Amino acid sequence: MDNNMQDFLAVWNENLVLATQVFLGVGVIILLYHVVKLITIKDFKSKYDYINQKEIKILWLGILAFIIAGAVFANTLWVKSEPIWFFVRIFITISMSIIVGVIFSNSLKFYYPFYIERRLKKLRYTPRKSPKTGKPMKLLSEDEEDVYLDEGMQAEENVFSVDYDVWVDEETGYTKIEKYAGHLHALQCPECSYQTYKVVREEIIKSPTTDEEGELDKHYKCIYCGNKGKKTFKIAQLKESDEPTEIAAS
Repeated sequence: MDNNMQDFLAVWNENLVLATQVFLGVGVIILLYHVVKLITIKDFKSKYDYINQKEIKILWLGILAFIIAGAVFANTLWVKSEPIWFFVRIFITISMSIIVGVIFSNSLKFYYPFYIERRLKKLRYTPRKSPKTGKPMKLLSEDEEDVYLDEGMQAEENVFSVDYDVWVDEETGYTKIEKYAGHLHALQCPECSYQTYKVVREEIIKSPTTDEEGELDKHYKCIYCGNKGKKTFKIAQLKESDEPTEIAAS
């Protein structure tokens, strides 16, 4: 029995060493891809979008690969051959990996965005170079840029769903307009396609009870084209200890 267990553990550990190398390689490839991507993206707006949309996801995949590699390798360090210890070491390494994963996940979710925000701000306001002259372009103020934005774009800015930056080459008149997410959430209007479709009123048409779900109507209006719409949402049933609450119109 002991010999069989020893032979099994020898093969098991060899496979774990190979798996460790594989996951380490995957982690390195993911992080190298990210670094190369950052280096090769020259356009500031494109780099801004890449960092804003993908950096945390890519870093998490790379870190996850390293965590798995560490957990797998840790399993090769146990020398006791009793069957019970085989399961104990698996349980311990999985538990430790989950703890480490939660720590890194929370760091990326709650702390890393502050670092990203500083980088994004720098990218957004770094002077653009004109492709016509190679000289720095001028970033227009909110009042100046309205001349270059159509009515729909101005409406999007007015409801803070989108923010536009307008860069102008004063020598040649070349203009570059960049679109950024705004501060307040607005949906895309089904009529004019601008992000100016906002909730203007909420109405409970059926209050929830302990036996039935309730219904809530949300009334939408496009700030630009005036298109109106309504959507009904379910309100969860009340528990025995719950009491009906009033929802204020937004």
